[in-house]
Amino acid sequence: MKDTQKSANSTTDRASRGFTSEERAAMRERAKEQKAAAGESEVLAKIAEMPEADRVLGERLHALIKATAPDLTPRTWYGMPAYAKDGNIVCFFQCADKFKTRYATLGFSDKANLDDGTMWPTTYALTELTAADEARITELIKKAVS
Repeated sequence: MKDTQKSANSTTDRASRGFTSEERAAMRERAKEQKAAAGESEVLAKIAEMPEADRVLGERLHALIKATAPDLTPRTWYGMPAYAKDGNIVCFFQCADKFKTRYATLGFSDKANLDDGTMWPTTYALTELTAADEARITELIKKAVS
């Protein structure tokens, strides 16, 4: 009987001290993994809901962004596919259908490192993606996360 009480007390003592720094780090990593998986599935679901022309652009942009900056976390932002670094949105895709515009847009937030003098573009109109467009977007993404 005494051994059972001693075990319970040692467990209680450990619980009152909390988790070790290694355990807390492991829990943070796991939460980050779960959040990333949920975010990406949510982004892919939003892209799948888009009309075909927007969906094709969204799928290709998603693949380009993931390949260029795998550290960006996919998530939705105002119902749009977006990509974040350290919890801050860096770039997003707005399909043309969302606001009934004639073109989709690839946009960058103020967290993107695109500064170039005193004036630079932060949103790009997209009607299709050529090889040259994809190369330019890859450059923009690399610069944005640098």
